[in-house]
Amino acid sequence: MMLRYALQTVRDRKGGFLGAFIALMCAAALITACGTLLETGLRGTIGTERYAAAPVVVSADQNVHQTTVKHKKGKTKTKHKAKPIAERAWLSDDLAARLNRASGVGRVIPELTFMAQPLIPGGTGDRTPYGHAWDSAVLTPYKLTTGTPPRAQSDLVVDRYLADRADLKPGDHLTVQSTQSPRAYRITGIAAPSGDDVRHQTSLFFSTAEARRLAAHPGQVTAFGVIPAQGTDPVALKASVAKVLHGTTAQISAGDERGPVEFLDAATARTKLISMGGAMGGTSLLVAVLVVVGTFALSVQQRHRELALLRAIAATPGQIRKLLGREALLVGAGAGVAGALMGLPLGSWLYGRFVAMGAIPTTLQHTVSVFPLFAAVAATLFGAWAAARISSRRITRIRPAEALAEARVERTRPAWGRLLAGLALLAGGTVLVAVLSVLRTEPASTPVTFLAVVVLSTSVALLGPLLVRVAAAILGGPLRLTGPGGGLAKANLRGNAARMASVVTPLTLLIGMTCTVLFVQPTLGNAARAQAREGIRADWVLAAQGPGVPAQVAQQLRTNDDVATEVVRTTVRVGLDKYAAQGVTPAGLTRTWDPDVTAGSLAKLTNDTVAVSELAADQLHLKPGSTLKLTLGDGTPVTLTVAAVYAKGLGFGDLTMAHELVARHVDNPLAATVLVSTTRSQKELAAGVRKFPGVQVLSPDAADSLQAERQQANAEVNYLAMGLVLAFTAIAVVNTLAMSVSERVREFAMLRLAGATRRQVLRMLRTEALSVLLLATALGSGIALAVLTAFSVGMTGSAAPAVAPLVYVGVVAVAGLLALVATALPGRAALKPRPVTAATAKE
Repeated sequence: MMLRYALQTVRDRKGGFLGAFIALMCAAALITACGTLLETGLRGTIGTERYAAAPVVVSADQNVHQTTVKHKKGKTKTKHKAKPIAERAWLSDDLAARLNRASGVGRVIPELTFMAQPLIPGGTGDRTPYGHAWDSAVLTPYKLTTGTPPRAQSDLVVDRYLADRADLKPGDHLTVQSTQSPRAYRITGIAAPSGDDVRHQTSLFFSTAEARRLAAHPGQVTAFGVIPAQGTDPVALKASVAKVLHGTTAQISAGDERGPVEFLDAATARTKLISMGGAMGGTSLLVAVLVVVGTFALSVQQRHRELALLRAIAATPGQIRKLLGREALLVGAGAGVAGALMGLPLGSWLYGRFVAMGAIPTTLQHTVSVFPLFAAVAATLFGAWAAARISSRRITRIRPAEALAEARVERTRPAWGRLLAGLALLAGGTVLVAVLSVLRTEPASTPVTFLAVVVLSTSVALLGPLLVRVAAAILGGPLRLTGPGGGLAKANLRGNAARMASVVTPLTLLIGMTCTVLFVQPTLGNAARAQAREGIRADWVLAAQGPGVPAQVAQQLRTNDDVATEVVRTTVRVGLDKYAAQGVTPAGLTRTWDPDVTAGSLAKLTNDTVAVSELAADQLHLKPGSTLKLTLGDGTPVTLTVAAVYAKGLGFGDLTMAHELVARHVDNPLAATVLVSTTRSQKELAAGVRKFPGVQVLSPDAADSLQAERQQANAEVNYLAMGLVLAFTAIAVVNTLAMSVSERVREFAMLRLAGATRRQVLRMLRTEALSVLLLATALGSGIALAVLTAFSVGMTGSAAPAVAPLVYVGVVAVAGLLALVATALPGRAALKPRPVTAATAKE
């Protein structure tokens, strides 16, 4: 019975339910898109290419581990945690002897993988170049199609892709920038893989001696490829290899497990995508709940007379709740299915954009299953049902006579439950802002930042009617001066505060969230660049268009009078915590670099010491002379003594070590920059480094501008990630405004019959929209300012968020345009019927 009545209601009130349907459909699409990203991070396939012919691959452990044992109430709990390291870990080549003793082993092939960038016009396209020893070509396998293998140190074999792209043939010479200075090699042959499975990399094969020199890890290998003896099953081979390696930290991979060993960036991107998808999904869900509840509240409010009549003819509160719940489930089911299907191409587009921006590699394949769709439909159904229950609380709690009275005249007394809930959320948002002001790491502060915006916006939703009445009282005088339309707008603001509040909420969320998204990254980036500008004393900065500045460049520039400080960057682990680190040349360091040392001295910086930022010193309880145990980027544990503590950690990283120490333990030992203190001119320096391709001599200001461009490129990933949430909020703004205006057909008709012209009614609508926009702008801007200021205090130490005035004006202008268009178009449509017809029509 109730289901049939719900079906009939939905069928007869399609226009009334359209707004809720759109909101739920967009929410489902957003949840599905975020779900596919999350699933790609959890289950995305990383296919193997390089190790296709080796059923079993032995590699080093790419994680740092920590085991904690707790004794509580006579019970012992052991907890093991692991976190990935930033660089490639290497294996001792002594393990080859062990592997050869395993049963079923045919051959053990040592593998060396290192950076090798061919210096050709246009680069290598969408394929990453790697260097290898020719002895390991059988792991794919690569076979010569023409020419001979590399035997001398100056010999080189390139793959077919690179040969075709650069028009290379045996006898040609190719300059390669690897881990050492760029060098010209003679191409002796061209090789091609069997099959067409190699799509994401291009290989350069050197002689074994040259490959070992370039890999710069004597006595170590990247991995071992194990080829079985004839007739040996790969599963049995893996078991026998695991047996002989028992007691070591070596990792054994087979099948799809080989992909993450080969493509470390894809394995790292999994973690990033899980974090990104989870953050986007969580924020989307919170915003969706807020928007959907507001939409349903407006829908129920528009049906107040109908529901009051049902109460008057003996419908029980439980029946009203069941009716609204079933209506919500019907609308939610259709919207959920439609939105989930829309979310699949949206998720694919998002994945493609992240790949194009370099946020995730193409080697991490996009994975789609039914789980995100089911999750989106389930979330939509639950959200619709919950929104209907929340929206129906008032109509089901009051007496039928009160319901009929409120059907025409909005109650003026405050709803104390709503008011108390709003104040509680306001207090919760204030607490989050206070917490944000003491958070000093980006991973900790970012989720709190957006959560604070949503919580404060929710408090605005609950306190909305009260805020609208206060705004009407403040704007009453100015509105009366605008003429009859302004007077009507003031009356509507005061008399229909709940309806106006439903419009204020999404506008406030849109402005607050957009300002936060746009200004949170510049706040952090500008502070970091300001510290870097203040701390760089160098006269000139060397940078490279390629992978980095070779060490030979700095060596050539150093004289008795001139200082060249090489800077190489990495990430290290202290315990399981990650810290940004750098290696710098200690000699003459204070002439080129000043991180504002507050304790100790940089003169004591050696291969056995470390300088730390004040943030790291506070977190790790360090001071000059303290001992710090950390894990370098490639997993090598070291124990260092703290030599100095400095203030400008935001601009220069949390840990600073000697260049020689860091360069030995990173995949790319080339300097990111070289800071030069000299009396020579820019032209003289440029002449000195001309033989090194891609190396530029920049002023500190030009280097700062280049860093700003890189920060902007990184920020675009975050803008895209949160852009969908903002787009959904913008749709909610238009949707809510359209719903609010379209249900006022009879009101407009009565105004027309009372003598108002179409122009006066439209002017009233514009005045209402601008009044609501002014209130939403004040609230949204206040929320964003409070959150951004707290973020700035915590992360930079100063209450100075980076707000671009023109960008802010643009945000408000776009919100205003949406509000005016979403008001004017439905308003014109509502004024089309003849006033007498509209005024006497059935509701």
